[in-house]
Amino acid sequence: MHESASPGWLLVALCAATGAYCLLRLRSSVEEQRRAAGGEALMGFGMAAMAVPAAAFTPPTWVWSAYAVVFGAAGLRAFWAARSGRHHLHHLVGAAAMVYMAVVMAGSPAHAHGHGASGAPLLTGALLLYFTGYVLLTGVRLIPVVTVAGGGPGAPPVPAPGGGAVTGGPAAAGWGDRPELARACRLSMAIGMLAMLLPL
Repeated sequence: MHESASPGWLLVALCAATGAYCLLRLRSSVEEQRRAAGGEALMGFGMAAMAVPAAAFTPPTWVWSAYAVVFGAAGLRAFWAARSGRHHLHHLVGAAAMVYMAVVMAGSPAHAHGHGASGAPLLTGALLLYFTGYVLLTGVRLIPVVTVAGGGPGAPPVPAPGGGAVTGGPAAAGWGDRPELARACRLSMAIGMLAMLLPL
């Protein structure tokens, strides 16, 4: 997706690390974490493979069709899962973006990893707008709340990011079950998606 190899390898590392963390989340004791982690791991590793610089490896053209099929199936699964939770709609948009990029790359395989690949400007713009909004919103949600209205002596303990309390509350969730880490994982993938969509 990039002319320069260095940003491409950084994107590969970011997406692969995110995918690896999502694999670790599959061992979570929280069912919802496990349910989301598999699709997010697939997305992370798929993005990492797609971001490999062309100078290192140019895949055969049939690979892009395989990407479209795999992420099309992931999109259908996310669509079905969206009945039980809105956050699955984000997975659906991510899978649709991967299908879109695979189709663009299949249509221009000689330029797929460079800035020569061109998609539909309206669709690319809509995806860029969505992922930019997602990055900004998720980034704001990751900022910890520093002050609490009515805080002071006798006030209830401040909730910790992991779901426990700072003092006197239940034990904090395991590092694989912490919602802010899952959010950071999704934020990393959304940033990676922006980087991959920009050349289109």
